[in-house]
Amino acid sequence: QVQPFLPQWLAQPKLLQKRIKENLIPVGDVPGIHPKLLKKLQVNGIESFFPVQAEVIPAVLQSASNGYLMGQGGYRPKDICVSAPTGSGKTLSFVIPIVQVLLDRVVCQVRALVVLPTKELAQQVSKVFNIYTDGTGLKVVSITGQKSFAKEQEMLVQKKVTGYCSLADIIVATPGRLADHISKTPGFNLTQLRFLIIDEADRMIDDMHQNWLNQVVKAAFQVENDSGSNMLFQRTKPGPVTAASCCYPQIPLQKLLFSATLTQDLEKLQQLGLFQPRLFTSVYSEKKTLRNGTETEQDAEEKYTLPEGLSQCYVPCNLNSKPLLLLHFMLTMKFTRVLCFTNSREASHRLFLLIQAFGGITVAEFSSRLPPSERQRTIKEFEQGKIQLLISTDATARGIDIKGVNCVINYDAPQFIRTYIHRVGRTARAGNVGLAFSMVLRIQERRFLRMLKDAGIPDIKKHLVKGKLLTPLVQQYEEALSKLEKTVK
Repeated sequence: QVQPFLPQWLAQPKLLQKRIKENLIPVGDVPGIHPKLLKKLQVNGIESFFPVQAEVIPAVLQSASNGYLMGQGGYRPKDICVSAPTGSGKTLSFVIPIVQVLLDRVVCQVRALVVLPTKELAQQVSKVFNIYTDGTGLKVVSITGQKSFAKEQEMLVQKKVTGYCSLADIIVATPGRLADHISKTPGFNLTQLRFLIIDEADRMIDDMHQNWLNQVVKAAFQVENDSGSNMLFQRTKPGPVTAASCCYPQIPLQKLLFSATLTQDLEKLQQLGLFQPRLFTSVYSEKKTLRNGTETEQDAEEKYTLPEGLSQCYVPCNLNSKPLLLLHFMLTMKFTRVLCFTNSREASHRLFLLIQAFGGITVAEFSSRLPPSERQRTIKEFEQGKIQLLISTDATARGIDIKGVNCVINYDAPQFIRTYIHRVGRTARAGNVGLAFSMVLRIQERRFLRMLKDAGIPDIKKHLVKGKLLTPLVQQYEEALSKLEKTVK
């Protein structure tokens, strides 16, 4: 039998505490944070850090302790990978150190680039950056295709008599739009890039077909034409250390990867070209000591961690009873602030129309078919409690922090474990409690349970709903169906 061989950084990562609430660390106890930022954190009501933040912030700060030219001792800083459950505070763990490292910058140049899979996520992250750069003179620009291409170009670069100058220190981008600017925006310059942050890294690796990463690296190590003027900080692609390569300081390009489901697939990680990476993870099995003093590894196969306060159930059902079950949860069991996932835009639209026709529930849909402004408004109303049920495609399953989701319902059982982890991770965030229900057809039951078991999630309860509980809903449901038929026609 072939044993998988993991390199040391993957096999022996730095373990983070899983239990968020019990392991909060007061903000003042984390070494090296600038007083300005400490003040900002307190103004924003952040008194203590989550375990992820308390470990990762000092690590990034230390790697840039000599300004952004070199790491400690003149070495190139190591790349950092972070794998921690949804809602454990990953965004702040790169925002704080990056803002701090750039506080002393004199000339505005693109020094940090954050790449995310969706517009909503990018908006969310640039919002956090804006809070912490406010009053520092640092410029944050978000390029996600929400504005016209020309408008974005104006925000990035300005043409002066002396040539082009950058208007952004920190850029938050989606891959497609970023690639467009690299190839089509004159004067868009990444030769001073110091940090490349890849959020939701596993999905970004899967989407590498856009080849955006190679373009970023190529742009970062591009030799400038007017040779001589900037020779001091000329960057060459990292290679073996020689006397010549140590002659003059270079800005290193450090990669920071964040994900709730970081892949262990080495071929995939290989594409990222990581340099001596360090892994911080809360995905591990806990050793239990038995009475006779020997240690056993409990759930040694655990590959993913779910938020601590999450209760999971699955409901065996057939196709016809699915809509009735959803109505039963909403009307009889009085669930509120429910995020309901379907596998396609069509399914979510149809279900939305059906629930609307049934009446009695404030419902909205969220999918890529809606314009961004409408999506934002919907999320706002949901957070304020004006919408009880939000029906969504997997567009919201990734990284989006919707406040106050009490319950996640998988109307369509997810086909992949990662999808399941990201969906149910929309509730029970930041140490709160939450419920997750999955409606599983009898034919899917074995595969679904197997998938969870293989991922080390064995404790999912079976929740049976008796047919007679659904009977009172049937007549009104059939009326709603005929209404829906007319609407569709």
